[in-house]
Amino acid sequence: MLKFKSLVAAVGLTALAATSWAADITGAGATFPFPIYAKWAEGYKAATGTGMNYQSIGSSGGIRQIRAKTVTFGATDAPLPGADLDKDGMVQFPAIIGGTVPVVNLDGFKPGELRVTGPVLAEMFIGKISKWNDPKLAALNPGKNLPNELITVVHRADGSGTTFNWTDYLSVVSKEFADTIGKGAAVKWPAPTSVGGKGNEGVAANVNRIKGAIGYVEYAYVKKNNMNFMQVQNANGKYVSPDDLTFAAAAAGADWFSVPGMGVSMVNAKGDTSWPISTASFILMYKNPGDKAASNEALKFFDWSFKNGKKMAAELDYVPLPDSLTNEIRAKVWSQIQK
Repeated sequence: MLKFKSLVAAVGLTALAATSWAADITGAGATFPFPIYAKWAEGYKAATGTGMNYQSIGSSGGIRQIRAKTVTFGATDAPLPGADLDKDGMVQFPAIIGGTVPVVNLDGFKPGELRVTGPVLAEMFIGKISKWNDPKLAALNPGKNLPNELITVVHRADGSGTTFNWTDYLSVVSKEFADTIGKGAAVKWPAPTSVGGKGNEGVAANVNRIKGAIGYVEYAYVKKNNMNFMQVQNANGKYVSPDDLTFAAAAAGADWFSVPGMGVSMVNAKGDTSWPISTASFILMYKNPGDKAASNEALKFFDWSFKNGKKMAAELDYVPLPDSLTNEIRAKVWSQIQK
């Protein structure tokens, strides 16, 4: 992710300059959408001259920074409940859709060659399944020569919306996981071989470094790092691979305004082609911002990105929001922000 980080650092340099003619934008939070926000920032800078400095520090960090009012917007993959939004005087809206993916470091297997179900994934992350040739994994992968190798669980070390999405899914498909670990942006991982990594970048690096590892990252990081992933069985009993089409299938039935703050969960969505660990990434902004000029610039940035950034999103295998939804966001959410 050095390329993306260098890009954002370069784009963000103007945010440090005290200019009176334009209010540059600052944001912080989720590492999940970082690749596409970096790409959008590059395009927006070229089109408008306005920079966007985004700190990829994890969802919990983004929530802390927007609450401390040190950034124009916060970004989180773990949506805030409506009561918290009301208390903080903030609005929340989705910006992009993607998926969380189980990634592995196993020699002799191609990406997507190995299959897993949600309950078996849960047992791996609990620590009950500790070797790759466990009978439950072998039964899902007949004819595959699974190694007699220890499984190292790689998880996020920081508060993370990716962890929220991952544990939300595992809690839905496994009562044992829900009862022993539960869902959250930060949880205690009981597997004795567990290793933490900071950000999606850190998890990807540790999985690539440790033989026998399994971890979870957003799909753009799978592509960027040429990682090996597992197919996952969805709610309809079909084994699917992660990509923009399977993420879009999972999002198709989302009723966005049925939940305060649009914080809809898409895990284990019905449909033959739905990726079962899909999610949206959300933006947090104040209804009555302290710096209205910067807030207006942030809205202009997302407006431009929604209109002009769909191709960029698809190239990174994110799913852009449909025009019908972004029009509703403008009318129902952005209208609450004082200009």
